[in-house]
Amino acid sequence: MTLFSMIAFAGAMFLLAITPGPGVFATISRGLASGFANASFVALGIVLGDLIFLLLAIFGLSSIAAYLGDFFILVKYIGGLYLIYLGYKILISKEHETTVEAVEELSWQKNFLTGLFITLGNPKVILFYLGFLPTFMDLAALTIIDIAIVCAIVTVILGAVMMFYAYTASGAKKLFKSKKAKRKMNVAAGATMVTAGTSIVIRA
Repeated sequence: MTLFSMIAFAGAMFLLAITPGPGVFATISRGLASGFANASFVALGIVLGDLIFLLLAIFGLSSIAAYLGDFFILVKYIGGLYLIYLGYKILISKEHETTVEAVEELSWQKNFLTGLFITLGNPKVILFYLGFLPTFMDLAALTIIDIAIVCAIVTVILGAVMMFYAYTASGAKKLFKSKKAKRKMNVAAGATMVTAGTSIVIRA
């Protein structure tokens, strides 16, 4: 990966990480109920789940690229079109006021598993990586260093965003009740997906 692709990937991950979703709301709920320490374990579980899906996507796409050769272009087209579709759905989605409720006390192990299973129970995460990764790297020429860099970027960006939400749970609760704020985040995330998908289709 080049320095530019690393920065671009990190920026895209940040925009997508801040977009409200099941993981964000679970982290905030735990922060409201039990404070930062407990919410941080939920965040760690979410990060681990993302890393598992990320690695599955990387090795799966690398194998497909090596096996299919030039026919892998079709896979890239499908991934690019899927990202455009996801971005379009986010852009046209309607914002609603959200109430984030506190939840009952749990052990750190249960908090961690909650975060992990929230991600593993959402197949859209791996589909996102399958469509997103070809924009930033040559999957047929990946090295161990490239994979380590990508994992580190996801861990740092996603982990930092989730920890921020955990730390500022009460403030984030007010934020998510604002339709205007949610619209801005959805526009940023949707535009990122559409741009990435278009880039894949054009370059495929």
